[in-house]
Amino acid sequence: MSVRIVFMGTPDFGVPVLTSLVRSPYEIVAVYTRPDRAAGRGRHSARSPVKQLAMEQGLAVFEPESLRTETALHHLRELNPDVVVVAAFSYLLPCDILRVPNHGCLNVHPSLLPRHRGASPVASALLSGDEETGTTIMLMDEGLDTGPVIRQERVSIDDEDTTGTLTGRLAELGSRLLVETVGPWVAGELATDPQREEEATYSPKIIAEDGRLDWSRSAERLWREVRAYNPWPGSHTMYKGRRLKIHRAMPLMVPRVGTTGTVVDVRHNGTSFIGVQAGEGVLVLKSVQLEGKRETPVEKFVRGQRDFVGSSLGH
Repeated sequence: MSVRIVFMGTPDFGVPVLTSLVRSPYEIVAVYTRPDRAAGRGRHSARSPVKQLAMEQGLAVFEPESLRTETALHHLRELNPDVVVVAAFSYLLPCDILRVPNHGCLNVHPSLLPRHRGASPVASALLSGDEETGTTIMLMDEGLDTGPVIRQERVSIDDEDTTGTLTGRLAELGSRLLVETVGPWVAGELATDPQREEEATYSPKIIAEDGRLDWSRSAERLWREVRAYNPWPGSHTMYKGRRLKIHRAMPLMVPRVGTTGTVVDVRHNGTSFIGVQAGEGVLVLKSVQLEGKRETPVEKFVRGQRDFVGSSLGH
């Protein structure tokens, strides 16, 4: 079946999806992505991951500043797509754009909609302590992730999952689901299932300040934050006036062994752990990174910082 697709995406999440489309029998007539942004210490212009892949594949790339212009609408109409596929594009599609493709706009969303609509669904699943999540293929409407569901598949969330690892798994799942969906959808073989509004939750945009650890919170909550904010913005605290990133950790629900925010050496079931006294329980540290240094296992870090145990973090 000949299907003309316009793909819209920007970050890493869109790369496996676009890769699967390139390998599929469908025709990719254009790739839309966000314009290049300044990045790094030198603030040099950086291509998005999706743009990089599209250029390597020789695909036509367009970088609109907005889709709410007559120029953008005219351009998309000229491409005459059967389907527009969206995977983390960062723009809401206006009504006029949604009406252009013959078979609508399909969104690859990394959550089990209607749970975790919005900007940070993967991090929100981890912060909420969800035991499972998944990827949804939905038909887009003018709302924020409110369109009817076409397909959905679930995955379990592992204790070691971070936003980085889980996003990768969900992107791979979405890439397979999408390719399996496009043909039957265009052929009229698939139905949609409206979302249940009473079950909807929303995930807010994450900001840099979210990464600061508040030791008055429970070890369980802090553990979720460490995983949810990895790789960005990264969970951190202060040690001797320098930022200390916590890359990997685990909660240990033991009786209080020190004042809140104090680094403690606690024994549990015959094993010694280095951690931080939280409001409830101890957040055991597995790997850390002192500002200006590389990530290191906490055991090695303690050997180089003899006064780390007993110090107070966060000031």
